Amino acid sequence: MLDKILPHKPPMILIDKLVDVNLQEKYVLAQVTIKKDMVFFNSAINGISSLVGIEFMAQTIGCYAYYKNKKEEPQIGFLLGTRLYNNAIEKFNIGETYTIKAKEIFCDGGIVSFECFIYNRLEEECASATVNVYQNEDAKGLIENVG
Repeated sequence: MLDKILPHKPPMILIDKLVDVNLQEKYVLAQVTIKKDMVFFNSAINGISSLVGIEFMAQTIGCYAYYKNKKEEPQIGFLLGTRLYNNAIEKFNIGETYTIKAKEIFCDGGIVSFECFIYNRLEEECASATVNVYQNEDAKGLIENVG
């Protein structure tokens, strides 16, 4: 299902499932379970670097954008940057399921800011950030004309 929502192809779809999309309250919830066969899995730490949390957040935001924009096919978006990425963990542990929440807090045309959080199964906050993204109707054309 996520391959119909996100403009990614496996193995780059990092989240496992979409849990909830609430357009009225402007948030989305997704989940990921850390497995050895994931593209960013690092056997030296037996998990995934906590920095990959930014991509978990970005893909969760991509799911929200798909439903908000009522698109029939995934649209390309750009991660403009993050502010205050705080991670309370060193790694995402193998076998652990994490919930990612992204809540829209600002929108000005194609530029949107989200407050994002990642929680473990005990609902403890593992990471948080403000993520700024941009989506344009002709983003695919912009990419094709570069290079």
